[in-house]
Formats: sequence, C-alpha cells, structure tokens
Amino acid sequence: MLKALRFFGWPLLAGVLIALLIIQRYPQWVGLPSLDVNLQQAPQTTSIQQGPVTYADAVTIAAPSVVNLYTTKVIAKPAHPLFEDPQFRRFFGDNSPKQKRMESSLGSGVIMSPEGFILTNNHVTSGADQIVVALKDGRETLARVIGSDPETDLAVLKIDLKNLPAITVGRSDNIRIGDVALAIGNPFGVGQTVTMGIISATGRNQLGLNNYEDFIQTDAAINPGNSGGALVDANGNLTGINTAIFSKSGGSQGIGFAIPVKLAMEVMKSIIEHGQVIRGWLGIEVQPLTQELAESFGLSGRPGIVVAGIFRDGPAQKAGLQLGDVILSIDGEPAGDGRKSMNQVARIKPTDKVTIQVMRNGKELKLTAEIGLRPPPAPVKEQEEN
Repeated sequence: MLKALRFFGWPLLAGVLIALLIIQRYPQWVGLPSLDVNLQQAPQTTSIQQGPVTYADAVTIAAPSVVNLYTTKVIAKPAHPLFEDPQFRRFFGDNSPKQKRMESSLGSGVIMSPEGFILTNNHVTSGADQIVVALKDGRETLARVIGSDPETDLAVLKIDLKNLPAITVGRSDNIRIGDVALAIGNPFGVGQTVTMGIISATGRNQLGLNNYEDFIQTDAAINPGNSGGALVDANGNLTGINTAIFSKSGGSQGIGFAIPVKLAMEVMKSIIEHGQVIRGWLGIEVQPLTQELAESFGLSGRPGIVVAGIFRDGPAQKAGLQLGDVILSIDGEPAGDGRKSMNQVARIKPTDKVTIQVMRNGKELKLTAEIGLRPPPAPVKEQEEN
C-alpha cells in the first residue's frame, strides 16, 4: 500500500495542480463565471463625453441655406464749398456740377423656402439700388425686396433660382439659457463663417434697437456682415436672425442679439401676404407706474401703466380713455409692463375688440376699444430730417 502511494502520489499531486491552474485560467470550462466578463463589467477609468465633439453635421445642414448679400446704392457726394459761392453760381446757376458716388455694404440672409424667400435685416437692404445674393454653392443672382419692417429690423427678399436649400426652422420658444448656439454669416466680407457660443439670455428688450424687441442674446461671435445671418441650434435648426451686437470697438465682445425665429416667421408671413406687417394699435403712449404714482392713485402693490398721450381720433380716444388713466389690464392680462402690453395689443387683429380695465379718480372702470391698424413708421429720410 505504501509503495502504491509512493508510485501514484507525485502524478496525482501534479494533476491536481494542473487542474487548479486550468480552472483559474478557464473557469467557464467547469461552469464558473468567466474572469474576462467580470473585467469587462468593472468600472472603467476613461472619462464619459458629455456632448458631441463636433458640430459639423449641424453646419452641413444649415450652412447651404445662409447666403451672402452685397448691396449697392448711389448717394450724392457733398459738393465743394466753392459751388455754393453766390459769385460762382452766377455762372452756373442751378446747373452746378453734382457728384455722386457708389456705396456698397455687406450682409447675410437666410433662405426660408424653396420658392426663394429670404429673411434678412432691414438695415442691410434699406435704400439699396441693387442686392446681389451669393449662395454657398457658388451661384449668384439679383434679389428684389418684397417688403420690410423697420420696427423689427426685418426684410423679405425674393430670388428666382431652382433647387434652393431652405433652412429647417426650429422653435425659439423652447431654447434655454446654456444651449449651444452657432452663428453663420459673412463677417467683414471674408466669406461664410461659423462661430459657436451659447444662449446667454432670452427676452431681451428695452435696448433701444427696435420698437418691438424680444431678442435672444448669445456670445457666439457676431461681427459686421453677420447681420441677417442665421443663429442655429446644435442640430442645425434655425432659432434666430442675427441682427446686432453690443460693442465699444465695432467687433464682437461676446454680446450679440438675434430676432427669435417665431417673431421673424410672423413678420415674413404678413409681408408676403399683405405687403406689410399687420399690427393692432390703440393710439396711446404709456409710461411706467412708479411707486410714487401708485401711492398717489392708491394702487400700491398693483401693476399698471399710465396713459401719457392719446392720438386724436384713435381707438383709445374713441373708447373713452383719458390722460392720466391707469391701465390695470387689457383683455384680462395685467398691464405691469408698458412694452409688453403694447406688444400684446400689436398681436391683436385690427377690428377686434378688447376690454380695458382702468383706474380713474380712485374708481375702476371697464372700457371697450376696437383695435385699429398701426400706422407705418415714418420713412428713414423724414426721421433724419427731423
């Protein structure tokens, strides 16, 4: 027996050791969990990407719809003071030489439909004698102005080309502060350029840029020539029309403004259908209800705006509004902000009736006004002369 153990002992021990090594290396052979599986399921040390590493797809989608605009206009060149001399005019009369010069400017635009409607800024095309549109695919053509709206600084152009790449329209009312924003345009005439930033703020107003302001603020670089270009989201959808910057140097300082696409689409639709933007109008001028005024009217803690001016024979005068009335609400909407309330009126269809709640001499009154059509703003030339 002892001799048998001596004879078989070493081979048996060696076999056990080999078996243990095999089980450790290939546990799945005997039904145990694989070591490789456990390693694969173990936490990894590499960092997780929180966003895309490129926005090239968004640019590929949106960029073909953004065009470069080149506008020219002929303006009178100031005459030499000699021509104004009475002695000199004796020889020429009113036929003194008049000099003119060609002035050109740059801008951008966005193709909104396959039919060739383009949105841009009014200040880009205002007074232009010729507007050249250059597409990203190399085509060029002349554009005609369908209509403009100085009060939002928007203009609608039309070109006649086939196979036009219309941009995909996003929703400006869903954007959030911190969302990625891409600005596409033609800054300084260097050619189509894309810059990236975020949405810095929404609903910016009282900037003194337009009569109707509801700007998207972004830090995506916007420079001269970007006006009228596209502000798009990370998926390439249009969210705004770039229009202005706040700058002390003339270049981008991280504060740019875009008109929300929702407002821009409303303006474009009205211009195409009616040749102008149809806005409601009450015919009043208002001022904020200060704390001192509120206390004098006995309205502490209540929102309101004060009627500071009334247009003769306007809807407000016909409805019975008077100077000094405090408007508390319009159609049930509290009137705590004059600009917001006037924008509310502007969205109401002319001939529709609204209920206006006012405070007059300590008494609350309800008046009914029929909304009128807002008169067009005075031409730029007249405004400059005034």
